[in-house]
Amino acid sequence: MNKFFDGAYGKYLLPGVLIQSVLIGGGYATGREVYEYGAKFGAYGWVSGITIAIGFALLAVLTFELCRIYKTYDFKSFIEKVIGPLWPVFDALYVILMVFIIAIMAAATGSIVQSVLHLPMLFGEGLVILIVGILNFYGDEIIEKFETVGTVLLYAGYILFTIMVLSKYGDNIGPVLASGTTASYQGEFSMGLAVWTGILYVAYNICAIPMGMFSLKRQTERKETVLSGLFAGLLMTIPWFLTYFAMLCFYNDPKVVGANVATPWTEMIQRTTDSPLILTLFSIVLGWTLIETATGCIHALIVRINAAYVKKGEKPMSRGVKGGMTIGILALSLILSQVGVINLIGSGYMYLAYAYILLYLVPVCTIGVYKILTYKKTTKTEE
Repeated sequence: MNKFFDGAYGKYLLPGVLIQSVLIGGGYATGREVYEYGAKFGAYGWVSGITIAIGFALLAVLTFELCRIYKTYDFKSFIEKVIGPLWPVFDALYVILMVFIIAIMAAATGSIVQSVLHLPMLFGEGLVILIVGILNFYGDEIIEKFETVGTVLLYAGYILFTIMVLSKYGDNIGPVLASGTTASYQGEFSMGLAVWTGILYVAYNICAIPMGMFSLKRQTERKETVLSGLFAGLLMTIPWFLTYFAMLCFYNDPKVVGANVATPWTEMIQRTTDSPLILTLFSIVLGWTLIETATGCIHALIVRINAAYVKKGEKPMSRGVKGGMTIGILALSLILSQVGVINLIGSGYMYLAYAYILLYLVPVCTIGVYKILTYKKTTKTEE
């Protein structure tokens, strides 16, 4: 198994698998964010989707290459190379967004557990805390394996659910695209707005990229960082388009895909089937996404803190401390989750997106590109 992870899979695909494992929970599991950042534009939502794909791939390639040349595998060491003394601001922003994302998933999972499985919210939340705590207790290797298996299962689930929706309601997509309707968007639509919406989506989801940094130690050539970055962009965007096309099937039904629907995926599945088995499977997939997202978010913070300890000559955190910190973060997120999915996504994400544009997106695409190019020239001169 270790040979598999240390070979081509570990160099080219694993970073993208880890990143999308985090993103799929916070970004795609409920379907709410896909609606908010693209699907609400109906026939032109794909413009936001293409922007998102390009943005994720570009930032993944640049981030992976900067990590490779500077050998920085935690987000503090990485961002310090790009924004210098402003790194504490990014540190604080990361923690806020991490808690925010987990809170959104906790709120969504609680809602789904109650509406689909008819179980108390605390049952699902307690199970998630236990599993995420165990994964972070054991660390890198178990997380890589867990999220690799999870990616296969999650993609299988998303593809299955999308096929089910399209097979029953797919005929509705053609008229939506042909009419060019953007009826669900309450405002003046333009292509520029669709592009900007995609950029905002990439901006506040940038935090998913550093969560795969610990796996980049296997990369030694630029070819590996470029290809793995492109694969990461693809893996991060496929679930977006699956959800988008499923939503187009219900675009004119505000009770399924509308501004006040907290978990569109749940509504679409319930409209498609009443099979207890399928509904249970869907709930398990949603729960798994929360586990992957929470695990990746917290693990990235643990890697960052451990790197700081090692740099100071101190011992890394013990397994017990890692598990305790994990439970503390999850507890805080569960408290915040009481605000509700729609309020969390609608009110907080926009501000976080702008902050990430200023502290990550723009610096990586300017200072980061400059450092990559000058590093290459310096290396050639020394040779």
